Amino acid sequence: MTHITVERNRRKQMNEHLRVLRSLMPGSYVQRGDQASIIGGAIEFVRELEQLLQCLESQKRRRIFAMQQQQNVFPSPPPFPTEHLDYHASGGLCEETAENKSCLADIEVKLLGFDALIKILSQRRPGQLLKTIAALEDLQLSILHTNITTIEQTVLYSFNVKVRVTSSFILHEIMYYVR
Repeated sequence: MTHITVERNRRKQMNEHLRVLRSLMPGSYVQRGDQASIIGGAIEFVRELEQLLQCLESQKRRRIFAMQQQQNVFPSPPPFPTEHLDYHASGGLCEETAENKSCLADIEVKLLGFDALIKILSQRRPGQLLKTIAALEDLQLSILHTNITTIEQTVLYSFNVKVRVTSSFILHEIMYYVR
């Protein structure tokens, strides 16, 4: 009987947590009331909140930069891309990451085997998306998926691309061309 009672209490607690989770999300993220839909909607909602946070942090940096320029204070030049390698035991794949944060754009490139994720966070500019796609095509990257998120005058472009040739040099090429 103890096991049955413990399991019943666990299910009650799980259902209560799911009700609370569902109440914290906008209704558009949960189409059905089943557990998988609620958890999937929560994951999507958290990812969008993370993108919103990145956009807001970038806007803050740009405002600080603009204020420094107005006060004739010259900030230090943008840093060179920082890189690190992470080796994963499964399959021996190597994940390479390069980031470049400047007053014009924050660029992050993650390369895993022949797949790459490119994120560009910047102010909206006319023709920016077209130039970025042209730059990626010039690098002979196949665009598999694109996601565009905008908040006021800030935009986050996310590209999933297929890389034909892997080398550490491709990271630097992508960083250079999509600036």
